[in-house]
Amino acid sequence: MTIDHESVPRSADVLAGTGRRGNHHGAGLLDRPSSRALPTRTYAGVGRHRGRLHSRVALPLALATADTLAVALAAAVTAPAATRPVATALLLLPALLPLNLAGGLYRSRLSLSALDEFPALAARAAVATAFAVTVDACLTGHWTDLGAMGPLRLLGLLLLMLPLAALGRAYVHHLTRRARRRRPSPVLILGAGQLGQRIAGVLTARPEYGLRPVGYLDADPVLLPPGGPLPVLGGREVLGRVLRRYRVHHVLATGGAADDADTLAAMRHAARLGCQVWLLPGLREFDSVQGTGDHLWGFPCLRLGAPAMRRHGWAVKRGFDIAAAGLGLLLISPLLAACALAVRWETGPGVLFRQQRTGLDGRVFTLLKFRTLRPSNEHESATRWNIAQDHRMGTVGKFLRKASLDELPQLWNVLRGDMSLVGPRPERPYFVMRFGQAYPEYADRHRVPSGLTGLAQVSGLRGDTSIEDRARFDNRYIEGWTLWQDAKILLRTAALVVRPDGS
Repeated sequence: MTIDHESVPRSADVLAGTGRRGNHHGAGLLDRPSSRALPTRTYAGVGRHRGRLHSRVALPLALATADTLAVALAAAVTAPAATRPVATALLLLPALLPLNLAGGLYRSRLSLSALDEFPALAARAAVATAFAVTVDACLTGHWTDLGAMGPLRLLGLLLLMLPLAALGRAYVHHLTRRARRRRPSPVLILGAGQLGQRIAGVLTARPEYGLRPVGYLDADPVLLPPGGPLPVLGGREVLGRVLRRYRVHHVLATGGAADDADTLAAMRHAARLGCQVWLLPGLREFDSVQGTGDHLWGFPCLRLGAPAMRRHGWAVKRGFDIAAAGLGLLLISPLLAACALAVRWETGPGVLFRQQRTGLDGRVFTLLKFRTLRPSNEHESATRWNIAQDHRMGTVGKFLRKASLDELPQLWNVLRGDMSLVGPRPERPYFVMRFGQAYPEYADRHRVPSGLTGLAQVSGLRGDTSIEDRARFDNRYIEGWTLWQDAKILLRTAALVVRPDGS
């Protein structure tokens, strides 16, 4: 099937790129493919906009210091006379600090409260204490004697450590609120609706949150009261310029914007530019559903996590890609040679098929595959959607496609850094342009490198399936990315290779 200009569903709203009030004359589609075509949504200056150092480092360090001092003082008070309290602290801290970090106890919050943190702190302190006792028992004779670790001593250690940690944290939060009042951070509000205006009023009246609103971002705002304190700065197209001009480090996304898809794109863009993004859904029951949400003067809010490529495990993902692709190319080199000979025998010279694909941030790269069909010209190569049922495909080509062996040369793309083992499948620039105009979320797939396999593919979205569903699954993968999710996708891909469906 070849997709022509009318076969891709489009809407006037998307084509015009102006939210709900689109015009119909701005949708100029190219008649021929272009290898330089970029996604409709680009991210200039990505990674250059960072939050202030003290907001990202000072508070976690201060809280960790408070926990460390609490452990040290509790160990000193409860340690027997002939033992060294520093040994108890050295066993407790390597377990307690990582547990607190994983539980979000060193993360900046809008509403600071040591009492809210106390239950989570107590549970992790109990686990860390049990770990210390276990390690001490295993190192008997090879470690400084901690003395008798009876129930009374353990209980005393916990009963002293927890109040000290809570008091230290309360003092840190007090200093943080004072610093926020003195130096509020500029904040941009997405959505100038009723909720957005109420949030702006709260931030203005409650300086302890340390957020100073500079304006709204809304492509089609409701009618604001005359003489309002905050201006509407424009739509999503001015987001980067506004962030740089006002040195914004926080973005609050509220309900009531003109276009939910536009708001979602602005949130993703702001996160990629280094801003901390908070979502205020306007549902009062949100906290009872989530259980771990923050709040802004009673309004429930959710802190969005860091973009996938800024999470700690991303370097591990890239290292695994290099190791797996390099080792894989060596191990399957006989298979690659056999496939190349078979393709050479069936289709003649040129066993590798090179095609332009769009990857990270809309950059175009050359993807490698084994040739299963020789297209009649470059236009067909760039615009032909699916060749699975093409009568020109020979026996070798059909077998390679059914077994997914034609994809093996893409391991070289992974080794080069053009792709990853797991990620959204790359598409040709022609279709990136078309799908980006038809589906608002499609261009957001290019926030991470493309992959050999992905969540959409293992979920059955291959071949002639919904592009909108693929984009939704790909963006779900990006926003919920973990190393374990990659492992699951690779395992499911291996199962699909064993029982291929030929799509």
